Amino acid sequence: MSRAHQQRSAHLTRRPHWHRPLAGFAALAAAMAGLTALNAPAATAGTAVRAASATTTATAAAVLVSTGKPASASSVEASGFEAGKAVDASATTRWASVEGVDPQWIRVDLGAAHTISRVKLDWEAAYGKAYRIQTSNDGTNWTDIYSTSTGNGATDDLTVTGTGRYVRVYATARGTAYGYSLFAFEVYGSPVSGGSDTTAPSTPGGLRATATTSTSVSLAWDAATDNVGVTGYDVYRGATHVAGVTGTSYTNTGLTASTSYGYTVRARDAAGNVSPAGNALSVTTQPASGSGPAVPFGGHSRPYAAGTLKPTGTQSTLDQKTVAYYNSWKSAFVRQNCGNGWYQIISPDADHPYVAEAQGYGMVIAATMAGADPDAKKIFDGLTKWMIDHPSAVNPDLLAAEQDTACRSVNGGDGATDGDMDVAYGLLLADKQWGSAGTYDYKALAIKHINAIKKDELNPSTHLLKLGDWSSSGDQYYYITRTSDWMVDHFRAFRTATGDAAWDTVRSAHQNQITNLQASYAPNTGLLPDFVVNTNTTPKPAPGQVLEDPNDGAYWWNACRTPWRIADDAVTSGDAKSLASARKINSWIKGKTGGDPNKIAIGYKLDGTQISSGSEAAYFAPFALAAMTDAGSQAWLDALWNKMLTTPIDTSSYFSASIQLQVMITASGNHWVP
Repeated sequence: MSRAHQQRSAHLTRRPHWHRPLAGFAALAAAMAGLTALNAPAATAGTAVRAASATTTATAAAVLVSTGKPASASSVEASGFEAGKAVDASATTRWASVEGVDPQWIRVDLGAAHTISRVKLDWEAAYGKAYRIQTSNDGTNWTDIYSTSTGNGATDDLTVTGTGRYVRVYATARGTAYGYSLFAFEVYGSPVSGGSDTTAPSTPGGLRATATTSTSVSLAWDAATDNVGVTGYDVYRGATHVAGVTGTSYTNTGLTASTSYGYTVRARDAAGNVSPAGNALSVTTQPASGSGPAVPFGGHSRPYAAGTLKPTGTQSTLDQKTVAYYNSWKSAFVRQNCGNGWYQIISPDADHPYVAEAQGYGMVIAATMAGADPDAKKIFDGLTKWMIDHPSAVNPDLLAAEQDTACRSVNGGDGATDGDMDVAYGLLLADKQWGSAGTYDYKALAIKHINAIKKDELNPSTHLLKLGDWSSSGDQYYYITRTSDWMVDHFRAFRTATGDAAWDTVRSAHQNQITNLQASYAPNTGLLPDFVVNTNTTPKPAPGQVLEDPNDGAYWWNACRTPWRIADDAVTSGDAKSLASARKINSWIKGKTGGDPNKIAIGYKLDGTQISSGSEAAYFAPFALAAMTDAGSQAWLDALWNKMLTTPIDTSSYFSASIQLQVMITASGNHWVP
């Protein structure tokens, strides 16, 4: 927000192909470290040592059961490196994950429960140093049957003991700076005999397309039922089995533009019983210039960090509740009041009808809801045009912070950091969703915006964000920063988009300030103040009113967003600092309220003293995301989620409603970092 806006709401980089290390070197490294197999016979597991071929001795009687079976993975580096390439019996194709992200996994569905006795992994140069072999009967609950923290690549031929329908490699530490890649993921064993369950699941109905692009179709369907329990679904394109999934959605990629495809889905249970096919669906992909979303809402193609909680309930229910709230938010706040092809997010609770913060929220929300809302791209483009046509008077590559009822920029027309951060992030989301070859070059606009933030909204000496582009060296605000602007996942996205390592420095500076402020000024609560002063010497909470309110140094109408912003990074990156900061806040608020969200007040001093009574979504909703980071907070998370569901949307407050919607997007598993 600008100085006068003083109210509460105030690429895929290719690496050279590595050759495998010589077997002698692999053997030497392996001979220096033990590999530990879990639940395996003592004679073969505890201290197995690799021979010159980098293998552990495996039993000879096992039968290969994984070839050609449905496989899936946590991520795929690019087209041609899908999970199925690791089980296709070819020595020249491979699965490859995205680079530089832990953990990653690949799993194979054997179709029915098997006794597993051997797993063989043929690594490309991008190998797993630490990984586990796991089995599951339902694709959700996993049992470790092997673990190592000293992997050295080449071939791992492992003797194991376990039972399950699904077998997974769950990798937690890379052996190189890149990702994980397997030429072969071979599972050996035999089907489990016996069993008395012969009842097939009910037929899954309601098969529908939720999004299309020129190369993909996103599907969803209604859950089936079973006398024991449905363990998964098989998706068929014509007569071809294209996927086995545990949820009720799937995105089929690698398709041809302007082509019709027919789909059916069957449900299955742990005993291997399969339902009849559900309703047939014919879907036509977009033309080559089509604009369907690449990451449709509800697709869940970007899994969160291991251990992240989600509210109790089926994934489809979580998605449906979020979409329902979005529809209410859209009806209340998305407007076309000014003509010119513009869309705006109305801000009835601000001192001007249109503020940059609201437009930034709208751009992020619209890009994220693509696939659930067929109007998402139209809305986003209208917001983009509004942004372009209302440039900051200080830096025209930024957005002017405030507009009046005549849709004209006012109060100097300068920029506000919070709005600009979300505008840039929203443009990056749009580039990933729809590409940048249409009306707007989203990627170019994003990079211009990011560079402008760096030039005029970032303090070059402290590496901390300023309040806006209007603050300059020598003024009283130059060494003041607002904690709700500290969007760590945005900094990561800016680094990826621009390749500018300065954003790593910026991210670290803000994370360090969060840690230091919690330790020095809120050791019992973890709460952050609205504003931090003296950033050039000893940063500390504002001693009183420095910009907006006498509570500028308290957890008030700006800082109430910080649990959301911190946790967004924690759940997507698994970063230790973000996790620790979110968990500290969560531990305090859960204890303060006794696990009752109705006791969350409006504002706190940093020592936890309540400022005002009442209940406001801007305060209670963000704590839900902090709860997602703590394994012991499932009941607390569920209580917060239910509080959101039972609290009617406040159509007079874009601020609270927009915050709750973005919290629900993350809580339902739909937040992702471009």
